[in-house]
Amino acid sequence: MLPGWVYEKCPDVSASHRESARARQDQLTKPRGALGRIETLAIDLAALQHTERPRAARVPIIVFAGDHGIAARGVSAYPQEVTIAMMANFARGGAAISVLARELGSHLEVVDAGTLAEVPMPGIVTDKPRRGSRDFSRQTALEAADLAFAFDCGKRAVARAVSSEPDMLILGEMGIGNTTSAAAIAAALLRTSADMIAGNGTGVDAEGRARKARAIDAAIALHGLAPGSSPERVLCAVGGLEIAAIAGAIIAAARQRIPVLVDGFIVSVAALAASRVNPSCRPYLIFSHRSAEQGHRLVLDALEARPLLDLDLRLGEGSGAALALPILRLACALHNGMATFAEAAVPDRKG
Repeated sequence: MLPGWVYEKCPDVSASHRESARARQDQLTKPRGALGRIETLAIDLAALQHTERPRAARVPIIVFAGDHGIAARGVSAYPQEVTIAMMANFARGGAAISVLARELGSHLEVVDAGTLAEVPMPGIVTDKPRRGSRDFSRQTALEAADLAFAFDCGKRAVARAVSSEPDMLILGEMGIGNTTSAAAIAAALLRTSADMIAGNGTGVDAEGRARKARAIDAAIALHGLAPGSSPERVLCAVGGLEIAAIAGAIIAAARQRIPVLVDGFIVSVAALAASRVNPSCRPYLIFSHRSAEQGHRLVLDALEARPLLDLDLRLGEGSGAALALPILRLACALHNGMATFAEAAVPDRKG
């Protein structure tokens, strides 16, 4: 169903560079372990990047946008035309992720992976098999060919980013209705009820959340997504083009040995799907934050992920990952720039 590259094993993490980085941390002028997870972040990055001096300087941001047929069921607080309007806002530099990218010195690329836009938009990369997914409350959201195209879309986006020799990538999303699609994917993959997963998304009230949960449970039954359904089948049944593109980008980045700083609920669901399709990509994922979206904690638990931040965010766009990036940069600066006990002529601990 998916292109062959999707299933190819990603490179192993370097055990030797991990041990070298850990040894350096133990020699720096501080009590061992005093910087807690800041130390392990640097060690993990060193292992992923196959270097003794990890980096988080060049971190492009790629936002994938898509529209969802399920939006017709009243699952969002915003009308569907907001997706296209927000793409224009990204291109003009007025969106939150646009501001964050400028402050971080990160290049921002926005990819129309499946919106309803009829013609290419200035400043936006158009790479889609169709205009929006279908209403999964009535039929499958995507055809197998659509899903394969979306994974390749993610791969092409990573290939464009590789030309700048990135240290990491941030992947974001935009699409009215995509929290419903993400919740449906998560409910099917985690074998739990939609009521446990579905949240308030863009700000729907309690009635709207209940309507979303009912739509998801009904769709899972309609498409026969029983326990053990393959992630490919789940993505076709209830997925979205931008979510599939992010899953493809995650695997493509891991194949290039590029870590991905994972954003909130929707990107984490894409990461869950990618990890189910190709488990060897999982070590390349660093989780930025726990969002306010109800089901995010369950997805993070399923991925055995410990996010860096918990700020009640629910914006998407890659914004939570962008906010966490300075922590990664400071972890690298401390690892690379601190003096060792020997260099500073400071007595080390006894024994």
